[in-house]
Amino acid sequence: MSPPIIDRAAASTPPALARHIRGLSDRAIAWIFIAPTIVLLLAINIFPLIWTIRLSFTNFRANRTNAPVRDVGIDNYVSILTDPEVWQPMQATAHFVIWTILIQTVLGFSLAWAIDRKFRGHGFWTTVILVPMMLSPAVVGNFWRFLFQPQIGLFNYGISAVTGVPPSSFEMLGSVALAPWAIVIVDTWMWTPYVILICLAGLRSIPDYIYEAAEVDRASPWRQFWTITLPMALPFIMLAVLFRGIENFKMFDMVNLLTSGGPGSTTEVASITLKREAFEKWRTGYSSAFAIILFVTVFGLANIYVKALNRVKSR
Repeated sequence: MSPPIIDRAAASTPPALARHIRGLSDRAIAWIFIAPTIVLLLAINIFPLIWTIRLSFTNFRANRTNAPVRDVGIDNYVSILTDPEVWQPMQATAHFVIWTILIQTVLGFSLAWAIDRKFRGHGFWTTVILVPMMLSPAVVGNFWRFLFQPQIGLFNYGISAVTGVPPSSFEMLGSVALAPWAIVIVDTWMWTPYVILICLAGLRSIPDYIYEAAEVDRASPWRQFWTITLPMALPFIMLAVLFRGIENFKMFDMVNLLTSGGPGSTTEVASITLKREAFEKWRTGYSSAFAIILFVTVFGLANIYVKALNRVKSR
């Protein structure tokens, strides 16, 4: 029998260090290995969070580092929660999150179910479908800005071919009514493949013998879908909704590239407002409070959702 790993490690080290290693427990050795990661995590994530919480109770401005910093208590939080101009970006964010999750989930699961049928050439089409999520948001944003151009954009001409409306009669990114839906379209095009991957993993995790038993019981394909496929894939669908919900709630790059929050403030989501407060108005304390409110909102909703997900998985 080969000697234990800890003995081999001690034998290859200097005698003084070997004596110390032999005296360490497995838990102590494990902590030695994970300690650098924990320290790095604290330095990169935890410390900035604590510092942001501290700044949220002050009137600190990053462009006035020599100005005296005064504690304002919860004034920043009260100002944010009672400001109507803050609630409008929150409503725009909710509109964006709800519609993108709904469309991406329905479309993603439908395409995953179709791909799972393993039709001829399904491998090729699976690769093609996954291409959008491989692209950079900057590339996607500039690409769709060109497509949405009312004079030369292919999107307007495609809509015109279907509806007969003149291509130059509407502008997706310049219309108050259409700009929010333009962002939904782009995000759906880019991230539906992500939902497809998760749903496809769920569909392919269902054992074949369950379908075979259902066929023996003469269950119709529709019955199999509602009693086997959908219930067993539901945890994966909910997981996709969780991931996309968190990502879309903090969406910034795509909205900034397409509309920069315009026209007016129609597509100004919460992250755009946070950026303007922090780096245009330089209200660092105020923006820190806003960031903490967004963090608590996402964390709280995600925590509730994860509990629901665990209950579904335990059925």
